[in-house]
Amino acid sequence: MAKSKVISLEKAMEKVQSGMTVLIPGFVNVGVPEKLIQGMVNKDIRSLKVISNNTSVKGRGIGLLVHDGRIEHITCSHIGSNTETVEKVVAGELNVTFVPQGTLCERVRAGGAGIGGVLTPTGLGTPIAEGKQVVNVDGVDYLLEKPLRADVALIHAWKADKMGNVVYHRTARNFNQIWATAADWVIVEAEQIVEVGELDPDLIMTPGALVDAVVEI
Repeated sequence: MAKSKVISLEKAMEKVQSGMTVLIPGFVNVGVPEKLIQGMVNKDIRSLKVISNNTSVKGRGIGLLVHDGRIEHITCSHIGSNTETVEKVVAGELNVTFVPQGTLCERVRAGGAGIGGVLTPTGLGTPIAEGKQVVNVDGVDYLLEKPLRADVALIHAWKADKMGNVVYHRTARNFNQIWATAADWVIVEAEQIVEVGELDPDLIMTPGALVDAVVEI
């Protein structure tokens, strides 16, 4: 049997460095890899470029990185759930690029699939379209949205086996499944770790081939 991918939080953090681009999933604070985020705080990792749907809430999840000024730039769909993020953006302390939620998912999916981008009508005629290529298909205009990838993806799972096969729990799946496809190094924090063979293969949502390390929480 292949070697187990289960490692300590400290060992997992060896692959995460200041200045990296990091994919962090979660909807507000559901499905957010909080232990891995705390690991970055413990290691004093800074100047991060984060790709995420939002910035959690004040004092939790991604909100910890916002509070400590560890994020240099975030690509996201909204920040309104975290008032501290709003304050830092207004003060010029945090750079943000807004991307419509569906477009954000598709750009990350494109990054994971290795394709050159996606065509979408969302954003035409708005500031979202500024500087982007417009492609006409059968008389209909679309924006070309380029793929997004990261150095590291931090993933939250309900269960994982020792080879990194993953099951998510209900709505906590949200962006985790797509985010796990689009990074050079994928770290999973799992609420439960089981032996190989204990997960029903039909229920596995992210295969272990995509996962580099598993940390128990």
